Amino acid sequence: MSRPADILFKPFSHGALKLKNRIVMAPMTRSFSPGHAPGENVVAYYRRRAENDVGLILSEGVSPNTTTATGTPDVPNIVTPEAKAGWKRVAAAVKAAGGRMGLQIWHEGPYRNPQKTEHPDIPSWSASGVKVPGKPLWQPMSEAEIETAISEFVAAAAATRDAGFDCVEFHGAHSYIIDSFFWDQTNTRSDTWGGDWTGRTRFACEIVRRTRKLLGPDFPILIRLSQWKQQDFAAKAAATPQELEKWLTPLVEAGVDIFHLSQRRFWEPEFPGSDLNFAGWARKITGKPAISVGSVGLSGEFTKLYSGEVSKPASLDALIERMERGEFDLIAVGRELLNDPEWALKVKEGRMSDLKDFSKEALTTLY
Repeated sequence: MSRPADILFKPFSHGALKLKNRIVMAPMTRSFSPGHAPGENVVAYYRRRAENDVGLILSEGVSPNTTTATGTPDVPNIVTPEAKAGWKRVAAAVKAAGGRMGLQIWHEGPYRNPQKTEHPDIPSWSASGVKVPGKPLWQPMSEAEIETAISEFVAAAAATRDAGFDCVEFHGAHSYIIDSFFWDQTNTRSDTWGGDWTGRTRFACEIVRRTRKLLGPDFPILIRLSQWKQQDFAAKAAATPQELEKWLTPLVEAGVDIFHLSQRRFWEPEFPGSDLNFAGWARKITGKPAISVGSVGLSGEFTKLYSGEVSKPASLDALIERMERGEFDLIAVGRELLNDPEWALKVKEGRMSDLKDFSKEALTTLY
């Protein structure tokens, strides 16, 4: 018999962020914004999730500039007047439906392919000019470029608040620009932006610190982090809990309110000797609320879906058990909410037999 899912629908409050439940819609890039501005289709997409009991929606990645930040077609930004107006409509629709939402600010950094962008003559940015460790593609970011990137992140966060959203999340995971500074395999700098954890966290800390100063003490700031990298699923930026503490503590001091800890499978332990996952360790070390994520409610591997495999709904018992014992505070759900806007409501009402299979078609269809 499945465990009752009551813990998932317990209200959550931290500072100014007050949520009706613990379910977060994970950020998922869909490329449905021609001209880099969200249209009415995107408004409806997010509104449907808010109407169906998602506690917090985190948007797809949103670019903080129109040049170095994006190499993916039809990804929205929060820079142009058209994009800002589109996001205001999204925020208003979600709020009218009783939901809460934040934008995830995403700079692709070394994973931007200049040749597939509108600005092929502009090199991509990263801490040390590499995408794969040991294989330089561009020059390391200059001091001026670092300052520009920080300023653009801060301006994007301000635009997020001004559009009417409830929080902002900085994408500091998955090998993108912020993460390129964190990982010592892609940050080989010898200046104050590299070296030990103090140097490697400086870029993210400056973004958070300046955002906090500009927006004041009450606007919630989230950051998404990952150990795994696109170049290496087995990577460990922090090999021990002690290293993780050196990574997270400066971010807390800079002003992070909530950590969003990305792992491929939420049930996997982060370090030997404990069954705590990545989010569990972050919460234990910092005392800050933590969002976990990773294959929630699905039985199949994401990478196998492209070969035609269908992922069946899976039990939520292990998730509920971890949340009941307080390992982490919130759970981000990706593919299940991509596939079915009513997923949270069905779980709340115990309609588990109504949950849908997930196939690769869901990745290219806007529900």
